Amino acid sequence: MNRSVLVIAHNGRPDAQHAAEQVAVALRSVDLVPVTEEELPDVDDLGMVLVLGGDGTILRAAELTRGMGVPLLGFNLGHVGFLAEAEREDIDEVVRRIAEGRYEVEERGTIEVRVQRPGAELARDWALNDATIEKGDPARMIEVVVEVDGRPLSSFGCDGVVMATSTGSTAHAFSAGGPVVWPDVEGMLLVPVSAHALFARPLVVGPSSVLAVEVMARSVSSGVLSCDGRRTMPLPVGTRVEVRHSDVPVRLARLARAPFTDRLVSRFDLPVSGWRGRAPNGHARHDA
Repeated sequence: MNRSVLVIAHNGRPDAQHAAEQVAVALRSVDLVPVTEEELPDVDDLGMVLVLGGDGTILRAAELTRGMGVPLLGFNLGHVGFLAEAEREDIDEVVRRIAEGRYEVEERGTIEVRVQRPGAELARDWALNDATIEKGDPARMIEVVVEVDGRPLSSFGCDGVVMATSTGSTAHAFSAGGPVVWPDVEGMLLVPVSAHALFARPLVVGPSSVLAVEVMARSVSSGVLSCDGRRTMPLPVGTRVEVRHSDVPVRLARLARAPFTDRLVSRFDLPVSGWRGRAPNGHARHDA
């Protein structure tokens, strides 16, 4: 791999900054070159990004390296950490494996977000997790109409609408009552938030579909668009947001082929005691 490794740490956490210093020492010990965000524009041989923090820090790293095709590996210093791959105590071993090329790369799909007004496109953005439309006035609902593949589906008042990737199904969409979608499913979700409507269920569509949400003329509240909870812009009445599959994935470095089921169990601390399944050798397994 290329010798430079970008190290990104949570800015507001001293433990993350200390862990970043430990990572830099470990990288130098195996003849890899740690670089900082400030040095990134001058680096032309970047081979890896190591991230110390929670999923929010990994999302920031994905934003900084968008389109570079460099894999990200996160050390979980947060609470849930669905995107992270390792723990802080594993730093030295992980760095050795990176230097030896003993890791795999998994691609996660992203979404392209287009913000439009009649006759004009106002902005384009993207997201790894989700694009969320929220009401601009906390005291009032926002009135929206939802569209799938160029056809109107339903209109309702709500607190917001989440349009998410499979990766983002365990983030805001999950909190809003959406389904958990395995990350190898190439689909998109649309999840209404506190909708006042008979038909306002979460939707899952295929990778070739286009989702759209319009802030209706009758809405007494404007909206706010948030991409991955990091980049926001106002959505006046009459604004339209289109979401489609993007051709630019985010690449995550993986140290082992751990089943997503195991990640769900560990991150959410799900109760699985009493499971009677099959061991890898085919014999019955009896877990306590």
